[in-house]
Amino acid sequence: MTTKNKFGFGPLDAPATPKPRERSVGPMGAAVRDAAESLQETTEAKVELRRQNASDAKEYRAAQQEGRVLSSVPLADVQTTDLPRDRLDLEAVAASTEMDELKASIRERGQKEPVELYRDAAGRLQLKKGWRRFTALSQLFAETGDDSFATVIARIEVGEGDRLARYIDMVEENVVREDLSFAEMAQVAIFAAQDEDTDEVDPDAMVLRLYGALHKVKRSYIRSFVFLLSALEGDLKWPKAVPRNLGVDVARALKSVGSAAKLRAALRTCANEEEQAAVLTRFLDAKPESASIPKPAERKEKREFHVGDMKVTARKGECRIVGDDDFASMPKAQLEHAVEAFQRALRDGNPRVTTL
Repeated sequence: MTTKNKFGFGPLDAPATPKPRERSVGPMGAAVRDAAESLQETTEAKVELRRQNASDAKEYRAAQQEGRVLSSVPLADVQTTDLPRDRLDLEAVAASTEMDELKASIRERGQKEPVELYRDAAGRLQLKKGWRRFTALSQLFAETGDDSFATVIARIEVGEGDRLARYIDMVEENVVREDLSFAEMAQVAIFAAQDEDTDEVDPDAMVLRLYGALHKVKRSYIRSFVFLLSALEGDLKWPKAVPRNLGVDVARALKSVGSAAKLRAALRTCANEEEQAAVLTRFLDAKPESASIPKPAERKEKREFHVGDMKVTARKGECRIVGDDDFASMPKAQLEHAVEAFQRALRDGNPRVTTL
């Protein structure tokens, strides 16, 4: 059988499997693809940057509201007129050796610790904390004219702060460093009590509110100086120079005398700190009659004594009896009867106790 068709040629061979066409990216295509990839990466980077900026802005606002943001403030914009300072002789402190040392440190290393500011009712920046640093920078700028000393690094209080809290903030760093005398701490309590914007008018009670973190013995010393400064007023010209024990003793004597007129008259004649100390000492040595009134006996924290074979330990709110008897085995009624008799004897003040 012939394989040719009517047209006289045989079947065509099956076409070979075509090879896949190689498609290489041309220069234009490569440029377009690179541009698209770069655009996508840039867009993702911008989205991430915006997200980070929003987070940073939120954290900044929170830090600003909490007063954790530091600002560089021109010295000329800062006032020191609203809050009384916690130091009595500011001029002496400004001219002291310690101030020279602080200025040398700032000149060499810059201001390392910020001051703290707040805005008063008129919107002016007022100094709350850091008077020595502010004064050192002011002196350096006046002496050198260097603009690097013309600004102060500050933390600015946001919102309306509590007036009493500002007093506490002012004194706390000096109290921690034990840099204030008892007279200075007492003067702050007096100023704060006289401040119409605080809610406490008793300087004695103000001591606890300002210096609550101090030991009660130190607060007692401050209260003595509060009384001393209040009683002698401006006639005590150098209160900071009064030693602690002398001031406490004079305050105690004045309380027993009841009048400070003679002492004030003597203090007015003093020309220096030494004469003032001598007048105070003579006042104590004079022992005024009213000051010789016997003092009430001081309450003992603990008293121990024996009654027969029993040891008694007495404290405030506690009376402990130790003996050889087995109190746990005694009938309850017997113990109750003994305790009732003990209680009656205490309340009646009768030293004779009926024998059980």
